[in-house]
Amino acid sequence: MATLLLVIIYLAFISLGLPDSLLGAAWPVMQSDLGVPLETAGFLFMMIAGGTIISSLVSGKVLKRFGTSKVTFVSVFMTAGALLGFQFAPSIAWLVLCAIPLGLGAGAVDTGLNDYVATNYKAHHMSWLHCFWGVGATLGPVIMAQFISEGTSWRNGYLTISGIQFALVLILLITLPLWKRVTHNNNNAASNEIMETNAVRHEENNELKPLQVKGVKLALASFLFYCGVEATMGLWGSSFLVNVKGLSAAAAAQWVSLYYAGITVGRFITGFITFKMTNRALIRSGQLIAAVGAIILFLPLPSIFSLVGFIIIGLGLAPIFPCMLHETPTHFGKKHSQSIMGYQMAVAYTGTTFLPPMLGFISSYFTIGIFPVCILIFAAAMLLSTENLNRLLYKKIIGKDTSLKA
Repeated sequence: MATLLLVIIYLAFISLGLPDSLLGAAWPVMQSDLGVPLETAGFLFMMIAGGTIISSLVSGKVLKRFGTSKVTFVSVFMTAGALLGFQFAPSIAWLVLCAIPLGLGAGAVDTGLNDYVATNYKAHHMSWLHCFWGVGATLGPVIMAQFISEGTSWRNGYLTISGIQFALVLILLITLPLWKRVTHNNNNAASNEIMETNAVRHEENNELKPLQVKGVKLALASFLFYCGVEATMGLWGSSFLVNVKGLSAAAAAQWVSLYYAGITVGRFITGFITFKMTNRALIRSGQLIAAVGAIILFLPLPSIFSLVGFIIIGLGLAPIFPCMLHETPTHFGKKHSQSIMGYQMAVAYTGTTFLPPMLGFISSYFTIGIFPVCILIFAAAMLLSTENLNRLLYKKIIGKDTSLKA
């Protein structure tokens, strides 16, 4: 029963990934079709992510009142309807209106499912969960590129993705009774391991509010810059390849899909590597690999190396997000896990909201050629935040061991 529920959660994460990469892949064509400036994509992205931030912040109360199953069903339905609205959009104003439910539909379900898996399943399940997000994020540009290359409208791409979303809505509706039968009393052994590990280590956290727990702010900074890298790659990757490297819009969309494929394949592989490596080691390795990919984009190399850079960045990003999420109960205790998870998702989408549009704004005055520089800066800031968090937690453990010996 719990395994079947996990499959449903995986399917729900496909629906989360499908819309995330569409706007960036389609924007070179949408921009000319709608007759709007380049940086308008950044504004639409801000609207989508802004809705996600709001729903993430209130997700704790919403999930407790209505339950994860109903919230997931309604959220996927909202995103499916919003994507259908994109297909019929007569102007940019209509796209702005549709961006609101598209963002609101993602936040609460994202927080709820991440917390459920982080608390009740082992690390490899979290990596595979986000692998399914990558499946959706990879399929989005592939489908859009197919319609663009055939000379048909980008609107048909949004219509197709909307149809896939509605199919997932139907699956969620049929399986609603399953969620009622599976309760937290049926959690697997991973939940018990987390409780036992944190019972002593985080005892003092019970008296603190979530944001007062040591290390939380550094963790939030890590999520901010991670999403800055991931979202900036997705939103402006196609524009960089078209305007700087001279690729066609269809080819650029396909290359961006390979970036998401790198994330997807990397997370699938990471699920097996978690049996041999710790989350902390995987996070550090991924950040260094992503930085190498950004350096390749920065160097004046032939266009094909840009494809290599995109894939390397995708592979590097693969383990970072799921491993950081899975570490939440371990770092900060199970009691505050859901609240801190909500804050993390909100800050993550804050990075999605503001960092990519910032690049678009600056590029409108200079050039989209600054794209690799921004990616490298965001990756370095993420690495610095996580390393400081690791040092803080290490000092915290050493201090406790010393006090126990005394």
